[in-house]
Amino acid sequence: MSGPRTAARRIACVVGTRPEAIKMAPLIFALKREPVFEVRVVASGQHADMLTQALEYFGIEADVNLGVMESAQTLDHVTSAVLKGVGAFLDSAPQDMLLVHGDTTTTLGAALAAFYRKIPLGHVEAGLRSRDLTRPFPEEANRVLTDRISTLFFAPTRQAAENLRAEGVAEPRVFVTGNTVIDALFWTLGRGDAPLSGGLGLSLSLDKVPPGAPLALLTAHRRESWGAPLTRICGAARRLLEKYPALWFLVPLHKNPAVRETIAGELGGRPRVIFTEPLSYPEFVAAMNRSVFILSDSGGVQEEASALRKPVLILRDLSERPEALSEGTGVLVGTDGDRIEREASRILEDELYRASFAARVSPFGDGHAGERIAKIIRDYFSEER
Repeated sequence: MSGPRTAARRIACVVGTRPEAIKMAPLIFALKREPVFEVRVVASGQHADMLTQALEYFGIEADVNLGVMESAQTLDHVTSAVLKGVGAFLDSAPQDMLLVHGDTTTTLGAALAAFYRKIPLGHVEAGLRSRDLTRPFPEEANRVLTDRISTLFFAPTRQAAENLRAEGVAEPRVFVTGNTVIDALFWTLGRGDAPLSGGLGLSLSLDKVPPGAPLALLTAHRRESWGAPLTRICGAARRLLEKYPALWFLVPLHKNPAVRETIAGELGGRPRVIFTEPLSYPEFVAAMNRSVFILSDSGGVQEEASALRKPVLILRDLSERPEALSEGTGVLVGTDGDRIEREASRILEDELYRASFAARVSPFGDGHAGERIAKIIRDYFSEER
């Protein structure tokens, strides 16, 4: 005769931005496959439409949507609204563990809500460090503060785990899992539904790019890139277009007016520049795959480009993902226009150098991070009993 059935552990996963949804989706899938868990998805709505778009792509429906986004929202507003909203959810539906991802303002607000209620907190993508609280801003502070109050630390790489140990986090609470974004990337590639044209987000089809023509993908959005740095980035893109008559640029425009207006003003009306609205995730994967190289200040793109074996020029002065630099899958160029132009020219002109990126090994995981994290959480509760 079997013993009494143990009640399922209640796990809440909080997401607020499109990158969070993409990176948490594989973990949500893995947790839902475990009968010992009752999984709830809480969407803060820090990014409204873009978050919904990502969740819908993965077939995930939020159990709770706080809808915190407002026009011209401030960090104060997002932090306090998420803190109060997640706190109210936890009061009405107590959880056995709260999971947050990375370094967004949603992450910090939700982490504080769990901490105030003494609910175990799991931090996915823990341990990343630039060691400068102003770069990226406010992400570096968000992840450092979240790590200070977390219970379980799911580090994507050995270096991230070492960062945590150096800060005094106890060894048994640190786990090297790989990055869940690689799970999401491989899942998307396996579906074969990453279109090169048409669909949500593309205002102009990539069919306009002649077959075989080199395409560069440009994304920039971070606060430290606003203003003069973004102007320098666009200036380098203009010079590259003049220098290489066959080169095209694909530029998904971020929703933030500070970004959108600068890029549109600097590159608008230029031949061989395709502006789009923010791309859906499968479209973005297709765009990365189609590109000869990528220019980006995104953290996730550094990881995805490494897995796709595409050269990525990192538009930042510091990277909390040093593995991309040490493994040679990314090149740190900052916002120095001359350096951007020089490194891009090398990729375009030096065939052997360009091909070398395809031979490099991604340091960010094997596509099974979500499964590992789900097992670690299951074991955590088993040991607790």
